[in-house]
Amino acid sequence: LAFEVSKNFFTPDLPPNILQTIAQEAFNFDLPLLELKERLWVLELFHGPTGAFKDFAARFMAKLFGFFVEKTQKEITILAATSGDTGSAVAHGFLKVKGIKVIILYPSGKVSPLQEKQLTGMGENIIALEVQGAFDDCQNLVKQAFLDRELKNKITLASANSINIARLLPQSFYYVYLAARLKLKNQPLAVSVPSGNFGNLTAGILAKKMGAPIAKFIAATNANKVVPEYLQTGEFKPRPSLATISNAMDVGNPSNFTRMLAFYDQDANQMRKDITGASFSDGQTRSAITDIFQGCSYIMDPHGAVAYLGLKDFTKKYPEFLGVFLETADPAKFAPEVEKAIGQAVPMPDQLKAYLNRQKKAILLKNNFSEFKNY
Repeated sequence: LAFEVSKNFFTPDLPPNILQTIAQEAFNFDLPLLELKERLWVLELFHGPTGAFKDFAARFMAKLFGFFVEKTQKEITILAATSGDTGSAVAHGFLKVKGIKVIILYPSGKVSPLQEKQLTGMGENIIALEVQGAFDDCQNLVKQAFLDRELKNKITLASANSINIARLLPQSFYYVYLAARLKLKNQPLAVSVPSGNFGNLTAGILAKKMGAPIAKFIAATNANKVVPEYLQTGEFKPRPSLATISNAMDVGNPSNFTRMLAFYDQDANQMRKDITGASFSDGQTRSAITDIFQGCSYIMDPHGAVAYLGLKDFTKKYPEFLGVFLETADPAKFAPEVEKAIGQAVPMPDQLKAYLNRQKKAILLKNNFSEFKNY
């Protein structure tokens, strides 16, 4: 399915046989769609090598970049800001890819211990910069780098964040997949997306524009709720991010909101036809993890729990919808929080266990562009 969708975008620049190989090698892991109870489904996006949905984009992108670098013989430096999962997925996806150096910026003290080990323990062509600031600061440093002429003259820069459209296209494939898998039988489909920088939701909108029969998206956020507020008021008011237990969503000025506005001609009313917003506290998130574990024997991570809450609120008002929420990270990545909520140990998959003994290798930087540029 990924090959069939992607060839509309990538051929003839990529020969079909190369594209098919890239799709097969990138998506060589499970994508379970599970029914928790009647009319409530979960799509598990965390069965890739780093235990997060970012593996879909990072692996596909890395293979695309590898093809073009080999073709052009031009070295590339990839910049990526991360609030947790992007960094580890990009580090794993691009590890040892010839002709590519990866620099990952992450906010000091604001990613989980396992996430930090994943993105700082790779070595080889992967460099981790620990920035004294929030994710929004890391993201701003990356954006400034792309606007700096002197840097661009000296280095060929590319992005692995969702500001790069090559991040969003592979993520659109699983929306097509879930819509194709569900036997909708004239039932409207609602998909709840845990949202921070809004790349994942933008990929869903892309899939809908391509024809995937998704009637409604729920933009489910934690306390960082600038987009749900926009959907209510029509005013976008970015602000500094707040730290929560769903840390990958701690974004106060989401990059992809500009794209979302462009999709809907800068019109809040148009956007509201497709998207509804919701935000939830850490307390509500913890309670949801407990409730679903007790009621369905299912373990959610904090990000999936926020998506579940968004879907639960929506389907209470609109019971005619069939609902799917996205579970974007393995609960083991947030074991301390999840274990408190469910009262027992969370199983740790082998691919994540492998990271626990890695040594942290990171360069501490101030939140200062000239220091970053000099580095």
